[in-house]
Amino acid sequence: MSDNAHTSFVSSEANSRVLHGFLDYLKVEKGLAPLTVSAYRSDVTQFTGFLDKRKQTLLSARRNDVRDFIQQLFANSVDGRSVGRKLSALRHLYRYLLLDKLIQHDPTLNIDSPKQWKVLPKSLARDEIEIMLRAKPASKGKHGEALALRDRAMLEVFYAGALRVSEMVAVKYEDLKLDLGYVLVRGKGDKERIVPLGKSAQEILAAYMKKARPFLAGERTSPLLFLGRGSRKLTRQRVWQMVRAASSNLGRNASPHMLRHSCATHMVENGADLRTVQTILGHSDISTTQVYTHLALDRLKSVYQKHHPRARAR
Repeated sequence: MSDNAHTSFVSSEANSRVLHGFLDYLKVEKGLAPLTVSAYRSDVTQFTGFLDKRKQTLLSARRNDVRDFIQQLFANSVDGRSVGRKLSALRHLYRYLLLDKLIQHDPTLNIDSPKQWKVLPKSLARDEIEIMLRAKPASKGKHGEALALRDRAMLEVFYAGALRVSEMVAVKYEDLKLDLGYVLVRGKGDKERIVPLGKSAQEILAAYMKKARPFLAGERTSPLLFLGRGSRKLTRQRVWQMVRAASSNLGRNASPHMLRHSCATHMVENGADLRTVQTILGHSDISTTQVYTHLALDRLKSVYQKHHPRARAR
């Protein structure tokens, strides 16, 4: 048996012992009905499966594990009532473990009730983004090559600038300031904002402008930056199809909205302040951007723990 398999087996055994002890406590000491005990079993088992992927156990779980578990439930469209029940089951579990002195800290402590949660939009992991952007789609002939280059440029801009689909198809040729590293975007309410473009997006856009756009435009002219064949305007549906096709290697159906929120999520995780993210996303109200607040707080706590001389117990 490999080390990983052995570790997984040991963790599974530990979780099984904890779960059986908890269920006995519910049946014997709390006197709960069989159906209620079964519901607790189901909820705790689901959390155990979540922890397995993180190489954690019920005894080693931390507050961020519980928060991420709840966030995943919301992301998978589990209703608030069910999420509340699962959180309640975990609260009972960890009170029992504290009572039996099997743990020293309750990871469910100070976790907000589901009614107070704002659901973080779905986003892609950084390695998934890399797979999408590095994929080389099969292209046949000059038309195929031009379309592939255009699609790659659009994916880079989606992720670099967090654009909405409606904004992407409406970006004008004159709005791209490639030498200055930004694009002028007209968002909701016809409000303009400047969206920075990273080096990767700038390079692929330069290639698209030189090799692909003239070919797609043909003899026609268009004020738009991104074109379909024959200089036609791209539809929102076509852009959705393109993003979905680009994500086929991930085993999930990505959307332009997921790329937009991936940009915001990864920026906040890397330390960007919410005001900057608000500006890039084009949110008129900071309260809309505050859905990313807990990511910013996690980053803040991580930096504090690492750098403050009194952050850790002596």
